[in-house]
Amino acid sequence: MTRPSVVTFPAARSAASPAPRFDAIAAAERVAQTLLPDAAARDRLGASPRKELELLSGSGLLPLLNPQEHGGGGGSFTDALLAVRVIGRADASIAQLLAYHYLHLTNALWRATPEQGAALSRASVAGNWFWGGASNPRDPESRLTAVEDGFRLTGRKTFASNAALADRITLRAELNDGFAVLVVPGDREGVTHGNDWDAFGQRLSESGTITFADVHVGKDEVLGDPAAAPPPRTSLVVPFHQLLIVNFYLGTAEGALSEANRYIRTVSRPWQASNVEKASLDPYILEHYGLLDVDLRASLALADVAAERFEAAAARANDITLDERNIAAGAIYAAKVHSSRTALEITARIFELMGARATAGHYGFDRFWRNIRTHTLHDPVVYKAREVGNYALNGTITPTPLYS
Repeated sequence: MTRPSVVTFPAARSAASPAPRFDAIAAAERVAQTLLPDAAARDRLGASPRKELELLSGSGLLPLLNPQEHGGGGGSFTDALLAVRVIGRADASIAQLLAYHYLHLTNALWRATPEQGAALSRASVAGNWFWGGASNPRDPESRLTAVEDGFRLTGRKTFASNAALADRITLRAELNDGFAVLVVPGDREGVTHGNDWDAFGQRLSESGTITFADVHVGKDEVLGDPAAAPPPRTSLVVPFHQLLIVNFYLGTAEGALSEANRYIRTVSRPWQASNVEKASLDPYILEHYGLLDVDLRASLALADVAAERFEAAAARANDITLDERNIAAGAIYAAKVHSSRTALEITARIFELMGARATAGHYGFDRFWRNIRTHTLHDPVVYKAREVGNYALNGTITPTPLYS
């Protein structure tokens, strides 16, 4: 599918005439402001997020990480992370859509040869492509079989995030005795989307099943050299995934606490034994709101440190060492543990501060907790805590495909 491109990014910068920088945060704030008013209603409906994707497509955020010389935004990874966080304040599902778009685009460009990467990047910008993936490591691997005109792909994956709406899907598949990473159009013949995502949270995240039935894959759609070792910078793909998740968890926590703030100040009534005129003056509410605010501030600080470490590691590109990769990964996994616990705590505890009327269905405040609870189960935080401890004590991180 071809998406509208309403933002024209500047050409490559020159010292004499620096190009204006695309303001990703302002764009994300505009998206969030559009999403927030009917977020609860859209969550209840649980429809495929086609209109929401059009909003992202028109915002200029999809090509943010593509280089300016390819027509893209030339943004930093930190820009992308903060954009995801901002949108997460309004709608965690749509923040996930954008986060996984950045993940699968980056994975493809890092796996590709320089020529492949430039061609993919330019085409992605020109078509305003939305990216998805199909690489759940807990499912059996998809399989590539060589044929005269390329390859044939077979397989089935669950939790194929973004894939049902994606212009391009990044996935890995077995090839000979190893595996290859490839990119295929989301609507190619033989690709079937199950449209069967039915969790109680992240209801608009398009994370259903996908089936590949004898799908043709061109030789140029297999990225890089499958027989060679992966480029060193691809060791950062999983940490990047984790850091994107950290940011939409924290955006969700910020959104929940913001809604609680507004509700307490404008709707909640003081408990009759509190001897105060407003709920916002209740000493117990003040204490517990303060504790949640402190936890959130700490988690945001960890996330920002992790982003700095990731930017430094990514700047090393294919010169990165294992130690440099693990410095970034260690900081990211610490942020992942803290953000998971903080977001779960905030999204559950706000009801104790707001009171019984806040459970009314039309408010939809429960969506914050349902979204975090659903997504955190896909990557158990206890295993990330183990890696934080392993790195702190032993200086190592256990390699787990597509998880560590």
